[in-house]
Amino acid sequence: MPYDRILLEHGGGGLLSNELIAGTFLPLLKNPLLEPLEDGAVFEAGGAKLCFTTDSFVVQPRFFPGGDIGSLAVHGTVNDLAMCGGTPLALSAGFILEEGFSMAELERIVRSLAEAAKKAGVAVVTGDTKVVPHGAADGLFINTSGIGIVRYGSALSVRSIRPGDAVLLSGPIGEHGAAILSARSELGLVSEVLSDSAPLNGLVERILAASPNIHCMRDATRGGLGAILAEIAGQSGMRITVREASIPIREEVRGICEIFGFDPLFLANEGRMALFCPEEDAEKVLAAMQGHDLGREACRIGTVASHQRGGLVLETVIGGSREIDLPTGELVPRIC
Repeated sequence: MPYDRILLEHGGGGLLSNELIAGTFLPLLKNPLLEPLEDGAVFEAGGAKLCFTTDSFVVQPRFFPGGDIGSLAVHGTVNDLAMCGGTPLALSAGFILEEGFSMAELERIVRSLAEAAKKAGVAVVTGDTKVVPHGAADGLFINTSGIGIVRYGSALSVRSIRPGDAVLLSGPIGEHGAAILSARSELGLVSEVLSDSAPLNGLVERILAASPNIHCMRDATRGGLGAILAEIAGQSGMRITVREASIPIREEVRGICEIFGFDPLFLANEGRMALFCPEEDAEKVLAAMQGHDLGREACRIGTVASHQRGGLVLETVIGGSREIDLPTGELVPRIC
């Protein structure tokens, strides 16, 4: 590892996160289920195909336009299971609380978490609570893990992507990141942007029913759409080309990005996903997405070109093209 101390950027889902995982965690924990580094592990047990995932949530502020840390914790884990093709069966919830934390605020967060789980059709069946001294944590952190059952016949993985695949996107990008920025009181922003935080398992059910040939799905969380597509291009060895003009971005999000000099391609999402499927299935999969509330604005944004040279290429609105690399870290720390 080139660093002798952890940096904030190591948690941002970009290049430094990948280096941390590849340089520290993977060599020591290496096993066939972990090595693919997908959104969750898929394995067989007792004759059933299961998926398992875990995630931690440290978002600041804890309440933001369109959601809060409680609902976000459910959505993040449910969505990772959905990206594996899994139907969520059960969640765990672990709370790390700081001494002096408001009991009323805790109750509000737990209520939101419970309502989000009910909406997603999954129960929180086990959990844990730890309290640390005042100043040892920033109020509240949540860890959720989830297990689901996979009934889809095809393997959903970066390794399944093929040349000629269509790249589809479920809706406008950058809304979660923009909502967090607008909610941080020190910035003094006034905006109508709401986080896109939502459970994607219902949308994924529609997608998987529409085609037996879906190759890969990813929710575009930390690092945004640009980071997940660059990561997929690198892992698969494929050249992925996307059209800037085809990527939907709301004007409010563009405005916030212009103020701070951010690229919306790298702003986090918590209710958007990209998928790869064969060209011949693209239209029926897109129609299935557009028939669901969370996919009304779904669109095709690109194509998997070839094995020749792995990388992500953005065809710009002015007629040129540029290669997109993994960001070093997260544009907005403490985003999820």
